[in-house]
Amino acid sequence: MEAYAGEWLQFVIRWVHLITGIAWIGASFYFIWLDNSLRPPRDARDAPDAIGGEVHAIHGGGFYHVEKYRVAPAVLPATLHWFKWEAYSTWLSGLALFVALYWWHADVYLIDRSVTAITPLQAVAASAALLVGGWIVYDQLCRRLGLAHERLLGVLLVVFVTLVAWGLSHVFSGRALYLQIGAMLGTWMAANVLFIIIPAQRKLVEAKEQGRPPDPIHGLRGKQRSVHNNYFTLPVLVTMISNHYPITFAHPRAWLILVCLLLLAAYVRHFFNLRHRGRTAWAIPASAAAGALVLAIAIAPQRQAGAAPATLDEVHAIVTTRCAACHAEHPRWEGIAAPPKGVVLETPAQIIAQAAAIRQQAVATHAMPLGNVTQMTDDERARVAAWLDAGARAR
Repeated sequence: MEAYAGEWLQFVIRWVHLITGIAWIGASFYFIWLDNSLRPPRDARDAPDAIGGEVHAIHGGGFYHVEKYRVAPAVLPATLHWFKWEAYSTWLSGLALFVALYWWHADVYLIDRSVTAITPLQAVAASAALLVGGWIVYDQLCRRLGLAHERLLGVLLVVFVTLVAWGLSHVFSGRALYLQIGAMLGTWMAANVLFIIIPAQRKLVEAKEQGRPPDPIHGLRGKQRSVHNNYFTLPVLVTMISNHYPITFAHPRAWLILVCLLLLAAYVRHFFNLRHRGRTAWAIPASAAAGALVLAIAIAPQRQAGAAPATLDEVHAIVTTRCAACHAEHPRWEGIAAPPKGVVLETPAQIIAQAAAIRQQAVATHAMPLGNVTQMTDDERARVAAWLDAGARAR
């Protein structure tokens, strides 16, 4: 009963996370598009040079005219819309899901005993420390480099994320590595809103309320972090969907594949940001496509030749020992309410029917068993591979 309740809890939290994430991403994409699409105004009605740019658009059967002030309007409007709860709700629901799945079941989802032997408490502590420490490093880099060294900042952030990914590959499972990096980037995004963007906006509003001219630096700092969030969005989405594709996180060099995917995702975002400014840099999608092709070739699984034939009975014994605790009509593993993805591996016929999935999950990528909790050996994987390479026959 507890396992079923846990799955329903994860489903509801994931649903909330998805809904709030869509709202946050939509707002981010829209406002960055808006900034990139601004054109010089035809007239400035509040004061000379008060309007920094304007956009005319049509959507949903109506025309829109949007203006952006260079700093602030002469008089604050009675109603001023703020955009923050989308970010807070997305991060809080994401953290709740991360806790309910990865921290609560750290022995399965965070730890891979073939990588390193640590306790669940140590794994959770390291995970939490990285969320906090990662933000501190990122924030300090932004503050120390200021607004004039964005390219250097970008290079340093790539180096930092690469080092973290490489380090985590020696501590966590590949699946957890991807989600931990995604959680770290998501934390940066939410913290940007909480600690930088919203406080900057409050200072602009307070200055107007007190009759003082607002300092433009606050708006510039908020804009910097808002643009960062826009570039982090697609890389975070990559980490979120990666768990469905073991060919990424279960590779021996999963950390390197992750860095390549993050760069490709950020590259895509950059292409569209330039496109919204009226620039079409075709070298960007071409480079991204070439990078994706090279990545796909690099991670393609290689079959091992020359292995002695294996029988179905031998494979059945291995699968029963290493896989059937979860992949059964009534799973015996604590916290598993139903066989993952409905895959049952209790009989020889069921094993034959799932031969392709077994090759992908347990042989080509080592994604299963989860965190190698049943300690499946390389020799056992090789025996299963030999049976598969021989045609996965019953005899």
